[in-house]
Amino acid sequence: MSEEDKLLAEDQMIEEEFQGLLNDYLNSNHRRKVDIITRAFNMAKEAHKGARRRSGEPYVMHPLAVARIISREMGLGSTSISASLLHDVVEDTDYTVEDIRALFGDKIAQIVDGLTKISSGMFGENVSTQAENFRKLLLTMSDDIRVILIKIADRLHNMRTLSSMSSTKQFKITGETLYIYAPLAHRLGLFAIKTELEELCFRYEHPEAYADLTRQIEKTAPERNKIYEHFAVPVVKALDKMDITYEMRARVKSVYSIWNKMQTKGIDFSEVYDLFAVRIIFEVFPGMDEKKQCWDIYSAITDIYKLRPDRIRDWVSHPKANGYQALHLTVMGPDGKWIEIQIRSRRMDDIAEKGFAAHWKYKENRIEEDNELDKWLKTIQEILSNPNPNAIDFLDTVKMNLFSSEIFVFTPKGDIRTLPQGATALDFAYIIHTRIGDHCLGAKVNHTLVPLSQKLRSGDQIEILTSQSVNPQPEWLNFVTTAKARTKIEASLRRQRRRIVEKGMNMLGELFDNEPIDNTVFNKILHSYKAENKEDLYYLIGNNDAALPPDKHAFFHVKVEPEKQDNLFVRYVKQAMNAIKKSPVDQKTAKMEDGVPAAILVSDEPVLPNIDRKEIYRLTETNFRKNFIVPSCCNPLPGDDVFGYVTANEEVEVHKRSCQTGLKLKSNYGDRIIVVAWGDYRQYSFLASIVFTGIDRIGILSNILAKLAEDVVVNIQSVNVSSKDGIFEGVFNLHVHSAEEVNQLCGKIAKVDGVSTVHRSIL
Repeated sequence: MSEEDKLLAEDQMIEEEFQGLLNDYLNSNHRRKVDIITRAFNMAKEAHKGARRRSGEPYVMHPLAVARIISREMGLGSTSISASLLHDVVEDTDYTVEDIRALFGDKIAQIVDGLTKISSGMFGENVSTQAENFRKLLLTMSDDIRVILIKIADRLHNMRTLSSMSSTKQFKITGETLYIYAPLAHRLGLFAIKTELEELCFRYEHPEAYADLTRQIEKTAPERNKIYEHFAVPVVKALDKMDITYEMRARVKSVYSIWNKMQTKGIDFSEVYDLFAVRIIFEVFPGMDEKKQCWDIYSAITDIYKLRPDRIRDWVSHPKANGYQALHLTVMGPDGKWIEIQIRSRRMDDIAEKGFAAHWKYKENRIEEDNELDKWLKTIQEILSNPNPNAIDFLDTVKMNLFSSEIFVFTPKGDIRTLPQGATALDFAYIIHTRIGDHCLGAKVNHTLVPLSQKLRSGDQIEILTSQSVNPQPEWLNFVTTAKARTKIEASLRRQRRRIVEKGMNMLGELFDNEPIDNTVFNKILHSYKAENKEDLYYLIGNNDAALPPDKHAFFHVKVEPEKQDNLFVRYVKQAMNAIKKSPVDQKTAKMEDGVPAAILVSDEPVLPNIDRKEIYRLTETNFRKNFIVPSCCNPLPGDDVFGYVTANEEVEVHKRSCQTGLKLKSNYGDRIIVVAWGDYRQYSFLASIVFTGIDRIGILSNILAKLAEDVVVNIQSVNVSSKDGIFEGVFNLHVHSAEEVNQLCGKIAKVDGVSTVHRSIL
């Protein structure tokens, strides 16, 4: 194909995608504003002309794809579609926000400006770009929620096209997505998008596990279909008699949620019993109450099947904070299997799939009660009013309660308050008012005196006791879970610290007769008190943690020890970095000193600031013990899917890709993530832990040990077995050579009569 034919084919592809976008929009119930969408498309097409994505396709296909997600999958209108088409124009081309404002008006310009601010720049050199972007993202949410909706759509399309990225870039993006964007999508009620984001992350982080689980789900489909058909026959008859318009279908859990459950509970695929749920979606009768119809369907089903009372979830009367409404129940099906049923109206289903955007579809026909979105944005504004200066801590604080499950509690007067699951009496005090929280002395829960750390449960009634002599203490941070409480306590502690620092500075100044202190002398003072910086030093002095000498001359004789020399690995990394920067593009290895293996270049992504090339470290027996750190948070073994994180000391931490701590690192420090590959470890052993449970009987531990010893010598470090009410739980801590060896040992234990579960655990 000639270059001219290729360009014509691309123009046709772009035009077809745009027509698809217009069709999506015209099939919605939004007002017909095709003209502004067309103008936005033409501007984007012209602005991005000649630019290409990493995959090779014309760049304008990306904003088109984002706009289609906004229209078809979120149900938004012309303003959001136009802003989506223009979302990269200001950042990537010569057009300005003022150009957008002149051509498209204030609202679209404001949204594009918000999106540009999220994507560009950072507030400081020593903080994570992603955490700062998240802070800016939340700031823009308080202006227009469409900014975050478009940003989520942008991330979804990037995830759909992630295969064109390098492995290291994939780790960084999936980390950000699981840590920030999937929870945000969930909090905004975008269930379908949240699920797809998680699925795509899982597919790239654990390709083998994803493929294996997908095969097992397909293999067991006939059995599930049979269970559903047996269940559905009498239910369909009962619903048809009610003369309602409805649809009923079985929905299989996502691969990611199944895998997540297997990891959390330490079970095999065969032990995941709730693989699917039955969803009933009904059309509301004109003039009839939605809630009543939900309960009528509930009644019809429970007349047929036995209900499991502890699994009723009434999200109809008390919607989730993300707007989700449905009635959930679990019944015993005809095949002896528990089956979850979700009952929703069409409106509830739209909101469940498309989130808050779907509220607008029904706004003309319905009187909105409390707008949960406004409540959420108000919570964000409270946090932003006094944010933690550390970007990473700020991100954690926000995630801590914006993405949590909820409980409902009452004030002494009977007013209801919503709190995250796990919230304490002190959290409740801060929810009522900051002053009440700051001076909280204790609490009464259901008229009984309890400590501030008491965790609350739904239905509790709480009375807060206060005293003006009480002020926030550092240990309070250990038992609050809400972002508001943590933010207010930290702000108070910072104010207290500033007063102490000022006191310490004055004390040191008085010792030196309020004259300037020479830098050399000041360094000796820092060294004397082992303080990292001036502020820490002043705090130690002001808080009476460090006593000043009677005479300033005592500091003049202090000897400062020289800094330690770089260890072998730090020298190795620095040499590697220098060699990589100096090496030609086609050079694949760089020789190091001291006989340390060389880095192998695999892509052109940066590892550390100002480094031009990316390297892969091979975790071989010759360098692993000195060069790499295995953290206790996930305890990876040879054979696990892992990645590397270059620490501030230029050491490499090796984390499992599924590690929660690693997830945070990938999200917040993407420029320090590297690819690592396991080498040959047969001559080394690693500590692993196996947990098993079962029915207690005489001699079962002897049977398990005998089974383990078959065909191989097992090096067991410790055994801990406990028994209660005829059920035992045991833990083996043992030395192994790989994850595969652990799996083989688990398989042996599982064959012992009486053992019901066995899985590898983190030490």
